[in-house]
Amino acid sequence: MPSTAQSVTVIGLGPMGQAMAAAYLDRGYRVTLWNRTPSRADALVARGAIIAGSVESALRANELVILSLTDFDAMYAILGSAEEAKAAVAGRTLVNLSSDTPEKARAGARWVTGLGGTHLTGGVLCPPPLIGTPDTSTFYSGPREAYDRHRAALEVITGTSDYRGEDQGLAALMYQLNMAVFWPAMIAFWQATAIAGAHGLSAREIAPYVTENFAGMGHFIDFYASRIDAGNHTGDVDRTAMGLASMEHVVHTASDAGVDTAFPAAVHDIFRRVVAAGHGADSFSRAVELMRGHATLGATRIPM
Repeated sequence: MPSTAQSVTVIGLGPMGQAMAAAYLDRGYRVTLWNRTPSRADALVARGAIIAGSVESALRANELVILSLTDFDAMYAILGSAEEAKAAVAGRTLVNLSSDTPEKARAGARWVTGLGGTHLTGGVLCPPPLIGTPDTSTFYSGPREAYDRHRAALEVITGTSDYRGEDQGLAALMYQLNMAVFWPAMIAFWQATAIAGAHGLSAREIAPYVTENFAGMGHFIDFYASRIDAGNHTGDVDRTAMGLASMEHVVHTASDAGVDTAFPAAVHDIFRRVVAAGHGADSFSRAVELMRGHATLGATRIPM
């Protein structure tokens, strides 16, 4: 019989999985581990964790199983590698904190359910060093009963939990929406750093100004969100044509400095396409309609 009191299995010991296992050990949990490369567990075993000899034994050790893998394909590769491992899924709650698409999360949940297990999708919004601290937030979706039953254990590693509902894809969706903002924002910082460096400025010198810029984004997001939901792209505050001119200046500034222009050129092209569709006098929020691919941009459909 699996252990249920203050016990957990963690499968996948990349930086995130190791941080999660360490957080459970910090809180006195009995932790069972499995990883393709067992040596990654050495430091955790030295602290009292148990390294399982097989995926099957790792699954059977506890009712609550945390998956910290690259994606859902890794789940199939590991848990579906042998009939014994697949059989061991039955009766377990698998909390899949791997990154993937909403549709793959739904398909993965169906696969686990078909094996007799319970699946919860999770999306963790923090880097490994913040695991186990209050400064984290995680989306969850799936069966409410399973979420409620394991919520205390989940919040040991992932801080505040945001339950999004029964649909297994919703946590993955919310996570990917955050990544759709995070990665381009960081690339924008790398772009600014490269341009600054070409002019003799360090990343640390410009960092306070970039941070101030990011902090002020909340005002713009709140302002435009209600307008977008209302379908209001009136150019009373900004105009796409102005944004197009501004992005031309950014591209030229990068080019003049000998810096790669691929990223700002891609943003420039979005402005250009909105203007080409006849919406240069509208707010640049009109770009939302272009990205949706809806006919609301006008009679002319801009090819992707």
